[in-house]
Amino acid sequence: MLTSAVVRAPAPNFFEGLTTAGLGAPNYGRALEQHEAYCAALERCGLRLTRLKADPNYPDSTFVEDTAVVLSPRSRSDLLPQIVLTRAGAPSRRGEVESCRSILAGLVPSSHEIKSPGTLDGGDVCEAQMHFFIGISERTNEVGAQQLAKLLARQGYASSFIDIRNFDGLLHLKSGLAYLGDNHLVVTEALADRTEFGGYDLVRVNSDDEYVANCVRVNEYVLVAAGYPKFEEQLRDLGYQTIALEMSEFQKMDGGLSCLSLRF
Repeated sequence: MLTSAVVRAPAPNFFEGLTTAGLGAPNYGRALEQHEAYCAALERCGLRLTRLKADPNYPDSTFVEDTAVVLSPRSRSDLLPQIVLTRAGAPSRRGEVESCRSILAGLVPSSHEIKSPGTLDGGDVCEAQMHFFIGISERTNEVGAQQLAKLLARQGYASSFIDIRNFDGLLHLKSGLAYLGDNHLVVTEALADRTEFGGYDLVRVNSDDEYVANCVRVNEYVLVAAGYPKFEEQLRDLGYQTIALEMSEFQKMDGGLSCLSLRF
C-alpha cells in the first residue's frame, strides 16, 4: 500500500519548459489549480504529501517522477523502499535531481544513481508485478537502461527493454503504458502487440485517446485524465474506482498524471 508522495508545484515560468505537444502555452493560474486538485486527489487516496517549492531554475521540475525510480520492498511491509536517482536525458533538466536530492534522501535513505554517459528519466520506467519495463527513448539511452537493469537484478527484480524511439506521440514509455495491479496493463494500440506484455490482461486505449493511457493506480483508486468517459467505464467494469482530473495545462507541456509525483 502506498503511503507517501513527493510533489512540486509548477513555477511561474512553467511555459518555458520542453514540449513537443504543439498545444500552445499553458495558463499558469489554471496549471496551479489543476496541480492542487491533483494533490487533493492523492490525499484522498491516503497519501501523505511532501511538497517541494516551485523551482524557476528548472521550468520542467513539476514533473518530479523523472528524478527517481522507486523500488518497493519485495517482502516485508516494514522495510523502507529504495530509490534510484536518475540522470535526465534532456541536459536542461539535469539539475532537477540535485534540487531534490536531500529531500529524497531524508524520505528514503537507501539510494542508487544512474551515472554518465547513461541517461534515464523516471517516466520511462514502469513496474508491473515485480517486473520493470524500461523504455529506450529520446530521454533514456541504452547505457542508462542497462545500469538500471543491473541495479534491479541485484535487488531481485526482473526487467525488459521496450524501444519506443520510432513511436510517434510517446515521449516516455509511461505515455502509453500503466500497470493497475491485478495483472491489468493499460496499453496504447501502438504497444499492445509487444510480446513482452503477453502475460498480462491488456486494457487497450485506441490511438485517438492515447493520452489517457497515462493513468495511475493509487491504493483503492485509479487517477485518470478527465474527458475520457469510455475509458473510465472500462475501468469501472473491471472493478476500479476512478478519479478524473483536468490535465490540459500539463498536457501542453508533454506531462501526464504519473509525471507529477513520486509515490511510495
